[in-house]
This record gives sequence, structure tokens and C-alpha cells, in this order.
Amino acid sequence: MEGGTTEIRQSYNTKKIPVKTLIVVVGPTAIGKTALSIKLAQFYQTEILSADSRQFFQEMNIGTAKPSPEELAAAPHHFINSHSVKTLFSTGDFEVQALKLMDELFKKHNVLVMVGGSGLYIDAVCNGLDDLPEIDLSIREALNEKLATEGIDSIKKQLQELDPEYYEKVDQANPQRMIRGLEVVLSTGQKLSSFLTANKKERPFQIIKIGLNMDRALLYERINHRVDLMMDEGL
Repeated sequence: MEGGTTEIRQSYNTKKIPVKTLIVVVGPTAIGKTALSIKLAQFYQTEILSADSRQFFQEMNIGTAKPSPEELAAAPHHFINSHSVKTLFSTGDFEVQALKLMDELFKKHNVLVMVGGSGLYIDAVCNGLDDLPEIDLSIREALNEKLATEGIDSIKKQLQELDPEYYEKVDQANPQRMIRGLEVVLSTGQKLSSFLTANKKERPFQIIKIGLNMDRALLYERINHRVDLMMDEGL
């Protein structure tokens, strides 16, 4: 689907939509995922779950492109400003909490909308996570010390070398997410990405994914405009 679409057309009777259907909207930053997810939520009279790992946190407002107050009022949203950075909120936590919430929401709606965001978190809901191994806490402490003394770039470089698949999916602005990937591979010798993709779990709902795309030059123009707005906000 091309980005910039402003109209939702009803191609079939909504009564024929299978019970429990999750529509997942994905695509690059600034392409219009939020706008489309709101239109879908309004069309189906349903609710939106954010799968953006930076929009979860109350303290992270600049540079996260959270929906505006007007957008939040246009349709019910979940997992926006829902957690504090002071409390650990892992991918596994999101999987558990999102599925629990969806179970309740599906009692009221046949269709739910999820918008990303972070591919890692969408995968957790759609495909599930394998049980992760125990971590050597001394490795975690050493990685946090490395972060404090050498900075985030050293963590990024090491993760890219040891688990490039996870590196491509993780929020690279979030050092704790990257440390999580490193501590797994350093503790077990196995990549965290292998635990995330080994076995897909059956979900009691249908999943429809909508990927947005547009001309690269136009997308870059939109991204630059968004960055200008973030700079005005104090980035």
C-alpha cells in the first residue's frame, strides 16, 4: 500500500471479518502509520495498540513521534505513556501484557489495530518468544560498566558483530535493549535472535499486515520535516 493514503474503502461486509483479527500497520518512520492506524480504528470502531518501544515510556517525549493529543483523542490507544523508564519493560513483558489486553479487547471488538514501531515487539505478539535462558549477572554488570565508560557506540558495534539479526530489529537508541542482546549471546553462546524466531506460536486470532511504502525522495522530505519539528521541540 502506498503511503499518504487518506481514504479507507470498504471492500467487503465488515460482518464477514473473521472473529479476532489483528491488523498490523508497519513501515518506515514518517510514512503515515499513525494516521492510517487511526483511520482503521475509526472505520472498524476499535482500538489501537502501539508497538513502538520508545512511545511506551512517559519520560520520553522528544524525538519519539508520539501521537498528538488530538490523535490520541481520535481513537483509543494503548501502550502510549504506559510505563516508566525507571522500571524494566522487556520484549517478553510486552508480549504478555499485550496478549492479555487483546484478550479483553476482543470481547468487545472483532478487529484490533497494532502499529509499529519496533519489529521486535510486533514479532513477539504475532509469533511469540521462546523461553530465554538465565543470564550471568556478572556479564550484565560488565556490559553496563562498558556502556558507562565507553559509550553506546561500543555496545552497538559489539552487538552488530555478535548478533546482526537482533541488531537490525532492536531500537538502537535504547542501550538496555542492546545490552539484553549481548548478555544472552555472551552467557549462552546463542544469539538472542535465534530465540526470537525459532518456533512460531499459534495465536487465537488472524493477523493481517499492512506495509506502507512511498517514493524515497518524498519519504526523506517527510523525515527531514519531522526532524525539524523535533529540533523545534528541543531535541
